[in-house]
Amino acid sequence: MSANTIRQDIVNIPNLLTLFRIALIPVVCALIYDGEPLQCLIAYIFFAIASFTDWLDGYIARKQNLVSMTGKFLDPLADKLLIMAVLIILVALGRVDQWLVILILSREISITSLRALAAGEGMVIAAGQGGKYKTAFQMLGIVGLIIHYTYELNYFGAIVKMNFHRVGLYFLVLSMIFSFYSAGQYVQNFLKSLPDAPDAAT
Repeated sequence: MSANTIRQDIVNIPNLLTLFRIALIPVVCALIYDGEPLQCLIAYIFFAIASFTDWLDGYIARKQNLVSMTGKFLDPLADKLLIMAVLIILVALGRVDQWLVILILSREISITSLRALAAGEGMVIAAGQGGKYKTAFQMLGIVGLIIHYTYELNYFGAIVKMNFHRVGLYFLVLSMIFSFYSAGQYVQNFLKSLPDAPDAAT
């Protein structure tokens, strides 16, 4: 890719949304680190906005035929930066154990590297169903840990006390099950995509 192509790609709407998502990361982290209930709720709102732009930029890129190599690089990078930054802040606040975050980040870095290796060889490894479940449960878990506090919710007329911290931990642990399952799928698909070695000369 030439420098001119990158300059043109960076200012299209999907990539601007991705850059906006990256710009929201320090805002979300600062609000979480404050630790007060109101700031945590505001952090959740900004986190939800950032997560929504992840869907929106992809939708616009496909709809307006604006899919670009710059976007393919920036979009997953923005996702990983958002998740990693929030998890590190949550560890600093004692809301999640270090070992769990180490496992999550190790898995993400390993699979991202594997997909980059595959792309370098011209292979595309699509996300499996396990990866989609992992992402969904992981996002729900992080949202619960961001909100953190216990609130009374009106559930069809019944008042229910919801401990968001506990619910967030449950979802995050559940996401780990699908995380390692989907990682196995990625490795298996990668190995299947490798070309067969040529027969040795006799």
